[in-house]
Amino acid sequence: MIEKLEIKNFKSIKSKFFPLKNLNVLVGMNGQGKSSLIQSLLLLRQSQKLGLGKLNLNGSLTNLGTSKDVLYQYSEVDKIGFSIQFSKKELFNLEFDYKLDSNVISSSNENIFPFLNENVSEALFNENFQYLNAQRTEPQSINKASYADVMESNSIGKNGEFTAHYLELRGSENISFDNLIHPSTRTYDPIGKKEIINRQLITQINAWLREISPGVSVATNQLASEVIQLEYNFQQKNLGRTNSFRPENVGFGISYSLHVITALLSAEPGGLVIIENPESHIHPRGQAELGRLIGLVAQNDVQIIIETHSDHIVNGIRISVNEKLLDKEKVILFYFKKIEEELEQYSSIINIELDSNGELSEYPKGLMDEWNNQLMKLF
Repeated sequence: MIEKLEIKNFKSIKSKFFPLKNLNVLVGMNGQGKSSLIQSLLLLRQSQKLGLGKLNLNGSLTNLGTSKDVLYQYSEVDKIGFSIQFSKKELFNLEFDYKLDSNVISSSNENIFPFLNENVSEALFNENFQYLNAQRTEPQSINKASYADVMESNSIGKNGEFTAHYLELRGSENISFDNLIHPSTRTYDPIGKKEIINRQLITQINAWLREISPGVSVATNQLASEVIQLEYNFQQKNLGRTNSFRPENVGFGISYSLHVITALLSAEPGGLVIIENPESHIHPRGQAELGRLIGLVAQNDVQIIIETHSDHIVNGIRISVNEKLLDKEKVILFYFKKIEEELEQYSSIINIELDSNGELSEYPKGLMDEWNNQLMKLF
């Protein structure tokens, strides 16, 4: 788990130390610097020669252009710095030199992460990692297949493009954590006098997906080596289940939430899950349920970083703290706001903690106040 992250002279972040926890929620208006924190970690992960001091600005996870695109515009030194500390590890200081128009920047320290040449236990650098960006795969009945991504890299793809194949190949696997088991998947055997729990990933995904769209179930079918069919059906009262529907005919919300729920429920001990805008295309009630699920996952040995504009996601997390489903010490919010001064502008980031009731330590202007702002215009 990443315990500490410091960023210097990277995009709009002039200098900021982030004390990361199990659940890290990035909030603030558009263009305030939230994505920069996520991108700093994606750069480290996608740089194949990071151990030799090479940082790739363009790669499989993110494309940021050249050095002039990532250096803080008003920096007094031509250096970008990251400091990162993992649990029970020393603090690693990374400083990269600016080189005009280069898409690879180098560090004077050529042995940054010596453990990268070994069996890496940190999720940021191994297969215990999921990243979903905001531009997820749209609803479609025919989906990509990739055995290497799903089985070897344990990935649903940065756009969720391999979610259907992940369910096809790994849907029968059991989820790792007891507190994620949906109540509807618990039954009691009166003869054996014992509780029966279906821990299969696909069963739990369907149960949580019904919190987004009541009665829905997802099914997959591998049509060819590189083609996976995805379908939905719905439970009908007294009539069994409906015929199957193509994802294109049931709207964006179910498919978008399917990617998010799969990324969360497939998390394993020591895992790192990064999700941008988990609320996209989802009804407010469903957003709140997603917030609660995010809180439940974070209660375990999993680290989550989410960027969100949804008060409902945040409130779902707060309620999980209030209901003692998530320890308050395991969650922190970072509120991003752009500061404009006479000679420079930069991201100011406020650390916001929660108490045991789910109350925030601070309510800076612009945080979760738009509902009241609009109501004031009506009355």
